[in-house]
Amino acid sequence: MLKIELCPGNDIGKIRIISTLANEIWREYYVPILGKTHVEYMLDKFQSQEYIKTGINDGMQYYLLAFESEYIGYFAISADLTDLFLSKFYIKAKYRGKGHGKQIMTFIEDVAKKEKLQKIYLRVNKKNTKSMSLYTKFGFNISETLVTDIGGGYFMDDYKMEKLMV
Repeated sequence: MLKIELCPGNDIGKIRIISTLANEIWREYYVPILGKTHVEYMLDKFQSQEYIKTGINDGMQYYLLAFESEYIGYFAISADLTDLFLSKFYIKAKYRGKGHGKQIMTFIEDVAKKEKLQKIYLRVNKKNTKSMSLYTKFGFNISETLVTDIGGGYFMDDYKMEKLMV
């Protein structure tokens, strides 16, 4: 059974685990999509321990995913008055396709319902067809194209995907 653990902002050990998972998962999954230098830049900028700690302190909720005795991934969400933003959703390769994603998405939807939010939204790279397919299966639809300059000569070229909760 998958265990979903909230990561407190003062738990440096768990923040370190999230950052370590990000480094492993991102290099395996995103290098073929974005290239090595782009991935390294994004890891340093958006998946470092300091970035994660700052995010938690600013209201982002990070969750570690544990299966048996191993941490296998993580996700992060934040909410405003009407919407829930799914910021991160990453699982180690050997644990994909085993139903964990569905379990996580059910958890996220339950949070949105409990808070009476209107929709869940996320960003996904346009070349990340595997994830887009999964999100579509979970009821998300493309609502917008987003291109964001993240510095260093790099851009995020994404689709915004949304799932209405009402």
